[in-house]
Amino acid sequence: GLKLLLEAKKATGLPIVTEVMNPREVDLVAQYADLMQVGARNVQNFSLLKELGKINKPILLKRGMMTTIKEFLMSAEYILAEGNRSVILCERGIRTFETATRNTLDLSCIPVLKQETHLPVIVDPSHGTGYWHLVDSMSRAAIAAGADGLMIEVHPDPVNAFSDGPQSLKPEKFAKLIQTLRPFIELMGRTL
Repeated sequence: GLKLLLEAKKATGLPIVTEVMNPREVDLVAQYADLMQVGARNVQNFSLLKELGKINKPILLKRGMMTTIKEFLMSAEYILAEGNRSVILCERGIRTFETATRNTLDLSCIPVLKQETHLPVIVDPSHGTGYWHLVDSMSRAAIAAGADGLMIEVHPDPVNAFSDGPQSLKPEKFAKLIQTLRPFIELMGRTL
C-alpha cells in the first residue's frame, strides 16, 4: 500500500498522508509519507506517540471517540515532549448518545483548543457526521468556530466504496463545496 501511495504521489504531485498504527512501523511509513496520521483509536497509544515524537515529519493527531479535550492535549504532549513540534490536531467527532449521526462533531472544542495551545486545529466533518449531506454545513460551522483547515472525504463512486461511502463527497460536489466556501472563508477574515 505504501508503494501505491508513492506512485499516486508521483502521478499527482500531491503530498501523502497516511496512518501509522504500530510503533515498530514508524520509520518505514515515514519513508513514504509526508505527513503521518494517528487515527482516533490510537490517540492514546503512548508508545506510538513517543516514536512519532522522535521523527522529523508533521503528525496529524485525530481526537479519539471518547477522548476529552484535556486527554487530547496530553496525547499531543507525548509527541511534543520527544522533540517533534509539528503536530496538527484534528476534531473528527466524539461518541455521544445521539444516533442521528455517526458521531457528534464537537465544534466547541475548536475555540477551547485554540485557547489552550498554539497547535493548528482542523476538522473532519466527514467522519464527524458520517453523512455527505452534512459536510457542507459542518464545514462552514468549523470555519466560523476558527478551524485552521478541513479534512473532507472524496470518492468517485461512494455507493461502491469499500469503506466510508455514505460520508464521501463525489468530486463534483467537493469542487462545488470549495467554491461556496471561498467567500465564507474570506468573510471570516481567513484565506484558502
